[in-house]
Amino acid sequence: MKTMTMQALKDQLTHLAQGEVVLDVRSPEEFSEGHIAGARNIPHDEVLSHVEELKKFKTVFVHCHAGGRAQVAAMDLESAGLTNLVCIPGSGMRDWLAAGFPVTR
Repeated sequence: MKTMTMQALKDQLTHLAQGEVVLDVRSPEEFSEGHIAGARNIPHDEVLSHVEELKKFKTVFVHCHAGGRAQVAAMDLESAGLTNLVCIPGSGMRDWLAAGFPVTR
């Protein structure tokens, strides 16, 4: 599985292609407090019920608050057969906010 940093994701967003999605696996409450514009929210413990939907994307960029839940979700999805994942481990919205990057509420 590929990995990247939140900075790299920020850079990638300007070139996000058709069929690519940012998957925020934080809780709905955390998501509503601020998220990356256009991100899709599926809590980490619910991702397996969305496998068929997520298989349709060319690339799924998986992130959370600090990286732990993103790793769990990405490993679960990879175990379910997804090969289109890019995980952001050890980083997340915590670093996005600290860098002053824009959020949507």
